[in-house]
Amino acid sequence: MPQPLTSLELPGIKKLRSGKVREVFDLGQTLLFVATDRISAFDCVLPDAIPHKGAVLNQLSAFWFHRFDFVPNHMLAVQFNIPELDRFSDQLRRRSMIVRKAEPLPVECVVRGYLAGSGWKEYQESGTVCGHKLPAGLQLASQLPEPIFTPATKSESGHDINIDWEECCRIVGEKVAKQARDYSLQIYQAGSEHAAKCGIIVADTKFEFGKLDDHLLLIDECLTPDSSRFWPADRYVTGQSPPSFDKQFVRDHLETLDWDKTPPAPSLPSEVIEKTSAKYREAFTRLTGAELVA
Repeated sequence: MPQPLTSLELPGIKKLRSGKVREVFDLGQTLLFVATDRISAFDCVLPDAIPHKGAVLNQLSAFWFHRFDFVPNHMLAVQFNIPELDRFSDQLRRRSMIVRKAEPLPVECVVRGYLAGSGWKEYQESGTVCGHKLPAGLQLASQLPEPIFTPATKSESGHDINIDWEECCRIVGEKVAKQARDYSLQIYQAGSEHAAKCGIIVADTKFEFGKLDDHLLLIDECLTPDSSRFWPADRYVTGQSPPSFDKQFVRDHLETLDWDKTPPAPSLPSEVIEKTSAKYREAFTRLTGAELVA
């Protein structure tokens, strides 16, 4: 496997921020997004990276951005010829994207089509998920009567905090909240239909939006193994957690350890790293119909 990219500096190019996965650089009128091979779980960046992961996230997001032309997005180019970046081409190739500058909304737009994760935990306690009353008797991994929009925000600790619709409207305004909700449900529906043809169930996913000149843009990433819960349709069984094409495999491993989910995170065994990389690449190939070029 190639040496994974865990950090990136581009001398002479201003770095705006380092996220859990992406490095963001200022190009003046635009931004350069670079997807590293870092992986996080339980809001902690792990010490080990996943080979090919950044290429999967970048190229799969580009695939969806092109496909969903009914929703404006921030992508300008994944192939570009910018002289000041030429000397970094080996580091940037296939894992970078030129994007419009947008002001991110302070809420994350989560759509759930199946009962899993924090939604399952809340349902067991109250029969609801983020203010949505659900039918009694649902099991883990049950398909919901219809997809639901369950926004979230972040606390200072960095953990996602589920909020209800009223709180979402209070934070971003009702007009913006409705547009973000409608876009999220449309993308989820279209993405789920395509994924189903590829043998993948999109159990849930998370979108981010940003404002540019009073227009709402889909930003960051779209329907990737980092932002979504992908299940193989042929192994889906209600009542149990299906195997996945995302980082749930890493989470499941970490749950077996004596770790309190605070930094520093433990190292991953080589077999977990290799299997996770293979799962990301398989998801890419199934969804796009092409082999990953990394």
